[in-house]
Amino acid sequence: MKDLLKLKTSISEDIENILNAQVKIEGHASALYLAMSAWCDDQGLDNAAAFFAKQSNEEREHMLKIFNYISARGGRSISPEITNVPVDFESFRGVFEQTLEQEMFVTEQFNKIADKCFQAKDFVTFNFIQWFLEEQVEEEYVARRILELFDVIGEEGTGRWEIDRHLVKVTFDGE
Repeated sequence: MKDLLKLKTSISEDIENILNAQVKIEGHASALYLAMSAWCDDQGLDNAAAFFAKQSNEEREHMLKIFNYISARGGRSISPEITNVPVDFESFRGVFEQTLEQEMFVTEQFNKIADKCFQAKDFVTFNFIQWFLEEQVEEEYVARRILELFDVIGEEGTGRWEIDRHLVKVTFDGE
């Protein structure tokens, strides 16, 4: 009988690597949203600043959830180095366009993880990431709806502040 204590992990190296890559993506998203929060604050867009601060915290929670999962499965979690985070943004609308692009990219990455898990028959990890895939539906929905505010209200005149006032009302009920 094998000595079970000598078995390092119940997660494959490929799955561990792709999850650690996702830890880095989530960490970068957290830093990006924090930078967006600071930019919005500097522009006097208080609700957008609060929105992005909350998003930053959520992304950090996602990063830690994956980080802790890797460890719980006996893998080696890697604290990510976060670089290339912008501090200036071209426009208020551009911040939300970048947000939607970021969320769509994250969805794509989780789909790749799901595919890899399925191929490796790692149904435990496949089950674990289902929560993230469901979360991405909400993240993309909210970003899309906020972008629609720019089309309906427009940024001219007091439009930016109207958008800032209304974006807190954008929610996803998932039903």
